[in-house]
Amino acid sequence: MKKFMAIALVVLMALPVFAACSNNETYEIALVTDVGNIDDKSFNEGAWNGVKEYAEANGISYNYYRPSEDTTAARVETIATAVEKGAKVVVCPGFLFEEAIYQVQDMEQYANVQFLLLDGEPHDADYNYKTGANVHCILYQEEQAGFFAGYAAVMDGYRSLGFLGGMAVPAVQRFGYGFVQGCDAAAEALGLNANDVTIKYWYSGVFSANDDIKTKMSGWYTEGVEVVFACGGGIYLSAVQAATEANGKVIGVDVDQSSESELIITSAMKGLTDSVKIALTDLYANEGKWPEDQAGKTATLGAAQNCVGLPTAEGSWRFNTFTVEQYNELFTKVVNGEIVVSADVSAAPAVKLVSVDYQA
Repeated sequence: MKKFMAIALVVLMALPVFAACSNNETYEIALVTDVGNIDDKSFNEGAWNGVKEYAEANGISYNYYRPSEDTTAARVETIATAVEKGAKVVVCPGFLFEEAIYQVQDMEQYANVQFLLLDGEPHDADYNYKTGANVHCILYQEEQAGFFAGYAAVMDGYRSLGFLGGMAVPAVQRFGYGFVQGCDAAAEALGLNANDVTIKYWYSGVFSANDDIKTKMSGWYTEGVEVVFACGGGIYLSAVQAATEANGKVIGVDVDQSSESELIITSAMKGLTDSVKIALTDLYANEGKWPEDQAGKTATLGAAQNCVGLPTAEGSWRFNTFTVEQYNELFTKVVNGEIVVSADVSAAPAVKLVSVDYQA
C-alpha cells in the first residue's frame, strides 16, 4: 500500500497545471495555448513565462488552458472554460486566435474580461477587422529579428543558407523576408560578389515537426546548405534532427532556443515574456481595464522597444567571428533608423547580391 501511495503521489506531482481545473479553485489570469503547449520552447512558452512571472510577482492567481483541437470553436470553448474558472484577463498567443477573439469580444458574458492578443488582430472569417475596447493587441517587427539573424550568419562566414517557415502568415513572412534582407545587407557590407550567398526558401505549411520537413531539410543539407533558419513553433525540431545527421547548423525563433541543441547558433527572438509583463502591468495599473491608449488598439513592438533581437548571453552566442559588439552597433542603427528593414510581405524583397530559391 505504501508503495502504491508513493507512486500515486509522484503521478499527482507530475500533472500539468490545467489539471487543477477539476477543483473549485479560480484563476484570475489565464493563458489559452496556441498549437502546442507551454513547454514548446517557442511562442506559447514565451507568453506563458510572462504570465507566470507577472502573476507570481504580484500575488495573482494564474493558470493555462489548452484547446482540445486546432479549431476556432475549440478556442472559443476554452476561453469560456477559463472565464468560468474565474479569469478576468485572458492572454491568447498567436494569430490563430484572431477569429476566436472577434467572436467573444462583444459577448455580454465577457464584457468585464480583458483580452491580450499576441501576433494578431481580431477579424471574422471574411477578414472584416474589429478590435473591442476590452482587447489589446501586440504585433512584433519580426522583419527586424530576421534581419539580425541573416546579417549575423553571413558576417560569420555562412554562404549557403536556408529559410524554413511554418505557415505563410504575415509574421512568418516578415521573419523570412527580414532574413533575406539581412543576408543581402551583410553581403554588401563584406563586398561579396553577386550570388556568393544563396538562400533556399520554403514554407512547410505547419507549425509542428514531421518527417516530411526533416526529409526536406536533410536534402538541403546534402545539397550544401550550412545553416537553416527554422521559423515556426515546433518545426525547429525537424531541422535540428536533419542538422544532427548532416553536421549542419540551425537558427531558432521566438525565444532563445540555444539550450535545445548545440547546433543552434542563435535565435531570432521576440520579447514575448517582457511584452506580456509590460501589458499586464499597464492593465492592472488602470484598475484591471486597458488604458485608453491600449483599449481596442494595437501596439507594434520592435528593436526600439527592445522587443526583438538576438540573444547575447555567453552560452547563447555561438558565432565564431561576428561579435556581440558588432551586433550591438547593428542593433543601434536599426533603432535610430539608419537601417530600415522593410515589413512589406506583398512581394519578396528586392536584393542586390544574394540569390534566393523560393520553393513551392
